[in-house]
Amino acid sequence: MRNAFRTAVTGAVAAAVLLIGGTAQATPAGPGVTAKLISQTTIGDTDYTLREITIPPGQATGWHYHDGPLYGFVKQGTLSHFDSDCASDGVYKAGSTIQEPAGSDHVHIGRNLGNTPLVLDVLYVLPHGSPFSEDAPNPGCPFQ
Repeated sequence: MRNAFRTAVTGAVAAAVLLIGGTAQATPAGPGVTAKLISQTTIGDTDYTLREITIPPGQATGWHYHDGPLYGFVKQGTLSHFDSDCASDGVYKAGSTIQEPAGSDHVHIGRNLGNTPLVLDVLYVLPHGSPFSEDAPNPGCPFQ
């Protein structure tokens, strides 16, 4: 499955003419949210980083946005994704893909409302040196 994801992401990046660690989390990420570096490269002024993100049941990423687009693949579990209007903008089950646009006008949170760990493979396409995410305050939603 990981090889299929890498192939799909590489193809999408090439098709978009986007020639292809540490841990950075939005505040406050829930307890137990982890990130594992899979691969990383820089071409020109763009960093391409593939990470595996694990979110335990009942936890979330914290409110944040990204300085470049993200492309994700749900390996396990279900991702519940919410925008800054507190509305669900997608529920992504295992085998689904998600794209997150760049910019502070795209504040969002990813939540694991299920009973099993949520595992995502995420490709970050960021300006060189940018953090994986930029923290954002809760926009007034009744959940974190």
